[in-house]
Amino acid sequence: MAKFIVTGCYTPAAMKGMLAHPSDREAATRALIESSGGKLSLYLLTTGESDFLMVVETDDIRKVLPALIVASAAGAATGFRTVQAFTAQEFQAAQVAAGDLALRYTPPAR
Repeated sequence: MAKFIVTGCYTPAAMKGMLAHPSDREAATRALIESSGGKLSLYLLTTGESDFLMVVETDDIRKVLPALIVASAAGAATGFRTVQAFTAQEFQAAQVAAGDLALRYTPPAR
């Protein structure tokens, strides 16, 4: 399954709710991601531009998009950014494939 790194921010309303009623956001997020067909491999709270980072595994990121829409529509989170992640072995295989492609590529004239 492909791995995706998803970052985002909690909304002020969500933070207010967490202050009033502390809760395990990892468990809630895991349930939401898994109900959409994905697997939550890692959930971290972060400092800086985003409040959380998730590593989500799925065979098709389009399956997980509805979960992000639900979290956003519920007023829990905003500013989602999703990037695909690759293992070192996957990247090495891409390097080999790129080397093969480079032999057949004709660049524009300079």
